[in-house]
Amino acid sequence: METLESIKLWFNDHPTATMIFKYVVWVVLIVIFLQFIRKALKKNLPNTATRYKSQKLVETIGYFMLIVLTVSYFTGNIRDFTLAIGLLTAGITITLQELILSVAGSLFIFFIKVYQPGDRIEINGIKGDVIDINSMYTTMMEIGQWVSSDNYSGRIVKLSNAFVFKGPVYNYSHDFPFIWDEITLPIRFGSDVELAKSEVSKVAQEVLSEYVQQSIEKWKDVVKKYYIEDAIVDPTLAITLTDNWIEFNLRYIVDYKKRRITKHRLYELIQKALEATEGKVELASATVELVRIPMVDIKTKPKDPS
Repeated sequence: METLESIKLWFNDHPTATMIFKYVVWVVLIVIFLQFIRKALKKNLPNTATRYKSQKLVETIGYFMLIVLTVSYFTGNIRDFTLAIGLLTAGITITLQELILSVAGSLFIFFIKVYQPGDRIEINGIKGDVIDINSMYTTMMEIGQWVSSDNYSGRIVKLSNAFVFKGPVYNYSHDFPFIWDEITLPIRFGSDVELAKSEVSKVAQEVLSEYVQQSIEKWKDVVKKYYIEDAIVDPTLAITLTDNWIEFNLRYIVDYKKRRITKHRLYELIQKALEATEGKVELASATVELVRIPMVDIKTKPKDPS
């Protein structure tokens, strides 16, 4: 009892030391409480990204509590909480800006319908088919990279929804599920150009007629919805003369998921059609002709001995 009385008297005689001691006790209690919360979150949250962001949130809350405690304890003025609240807002904005942008991005994607599962998009330099969208991430099955054309690479990509605010989003299928593509054919000089045009156009009509009919109705809907002029969806053939051959450029419309197989069919059928012309139309190739350098006979005049 005498010891307790002595401690009490010492605290009464030293108010500044008492205040500092109580402040330290509160700080220790807050730190212990925050550590307990962080361990509980780390143990119960399965996702690594969620664990990381939640711990950052707890850390920010801890800083806020310590600021509030310090300001109120040593000033006793509740109006100084405005400063603490301002610091908290700044801390949350800096620490959790990616999280906030991701959540805002998911709302933007949902309400504006930037894309949805099943769409083929390109965002932040990554192209693929959207297979899932949640409040944080867009999940895509990647296309391209080391695989040519529009084939799946096999990698599943998770991309933060915040990227819808950081750059363009290319959608291959929204509103108009067709794209324009083209192939180039080098036709040898001396070939029957009119016959070549006829054969290429015939193959194009055979392979692409289904896509043309389907795209006409879809394009009408696009013209009604957006300020855009009407477009030619029929295959078009343009001819260019080069130093080496006559270049045929076939531009056509195709289903965005069938671009590769359609190009394969066009090349295959055009090759067969040109071969059937029995030499009237031939494909050209780059050739290099080496010409023999002529012999040069150099005669020198003998020197005069004098």
